[in-house]
Amino acid sequence: MRRNPWFETVAEAQHRAEKRLPAMVYGALVAGSERGRTIEHNVSAFADLGFAPRVAGHHAQRDLSTTVMGVETSFPVLISPTGVQAVNPDGEVAVARAAANRGVIMGLSSFASKPVEEVVAANPNTFYQMYWSGDRDAMVQRMDRARKAGAKALIATLDWSFSHGRDWGSPAIPDKIDFKTAMRLAPGVLPRPGWLWRFAKTGRVPDLTVPNLQPPGGTAPTFFGAYAEWMQTPPPTWDDVKWMRTEWDGPFLLKGITRVDDARKAVDAGVTALSVSNHGGNNLDTTPATIRVLPSIVEAVGDQIEVLLDGGVRRGGDVAKALALGARAVLIGRAYLWGLAANGQAGVENVLDIMRSGLDSAVLGLGHTGVRDLSPRDLVIPPGFHLTLGGETGSDSTKD
Repeated sequence: MRRNPWFETVAEAQHRAEKRLPAMVYGALVAGSERGRTIEHNVSAFADLGFAPRVAGHHAQRDLSTTVMGVETSFPVLISPTGVQAVNPDGEVAVARAAANRGVIMGLSSFASKPVEEVVAANPNTFYQMYWSGDRDAMVQRMDRARKAGAKALIATLDWSFSHGRDWGSPAIPDKIDFKTAMRLAPGVLPRPGWLWRFAKTGRVPDLTVPNLQPPGGTAPTFFGAYAEWMQTPPPTWDDVKWMRTEWDGPFLLKGITRVDDARKAVDAGVTALSVSNHGGNNLDTTPATIRVLPSIVEAVGDQIEVLLDGGVRRGGDVAKALALGARAVLIGRAYLWGLAANGQAGVENVLDIMRSGLDSAVLGLGHTGVRDLSPRDLVIPPGFHLTLGGETGSDSTKD
């Protein structure tokens, strides 16, 4: 009997992704760095927070919609930009269609496997993401291309320290797929014939190039070629962030903030919004869970710019908790990638439906008419849960 393609939790989507993907591909989705503590903490911190539900006076109609940097979304969950989505032949285009069908914003990585033009055509509400990579002329060319394609905002991701090594081992991902490489990888791929068949039907092998970094008149680099450029580019200063913000001259989200002093510098640089993020645990391991540092960032700059959060969001209830602590919206990454691996575009839609349903249940149970009513009073917050990094004295502290 064929299994129902619908799944009821993100955990089940992850389970199906693990069963359907070659081990090296699944390992790339799990990712993480060093001991993997930050990945664990991002998820477990949400579970440490409780709800304080009401027993009567609930509202039959609830408004989950909001805006992010002026762009409407049916509920406050955005697709976080993630690189080379070779878990499915349609990759980012399938994700963009799913997001459009559910009325949410698509974030597209500059390291994506599909060109920005195709993704914007699938979802006009696309935010284009860039790293500080290459020289300024190359970055201007990439911004101009995204702007011409119709991207409505720029996401600058800066939370990366190139941490290497995982206690559980890093996946063996090739630079490109050719006949020799295919033969070498065959033992790991053949046990997952369904994944292989989906690509075979398209007549293409997984494309490990990044077309959005293709220079005019040149060829698209491979993922690792683009990664090498990124690693070799001197890290940006706050003046570079200001330059990037000015050059884009539109809605601008800075991703990777965990410290109050950095949040204030981001405001000074003129950003429209920031995302409290530790790169999903793929950056410097043992960085605190983002939900723990969110309130301090909101308190410091939330009246000046929009504050978003990503990292560890697996349920609609997690979304509600982030909003209650001041986030405008959240971004999800692994959750939708597992949905994409489990059931393509429909799997991503399934994950978004799970998020929406869980959020709606929380808003209902807490007795509110919409997401904008959520507040810390709706939560049970353990003593010492909140963390402030980079506070006024320069020392880190906790607050209850």
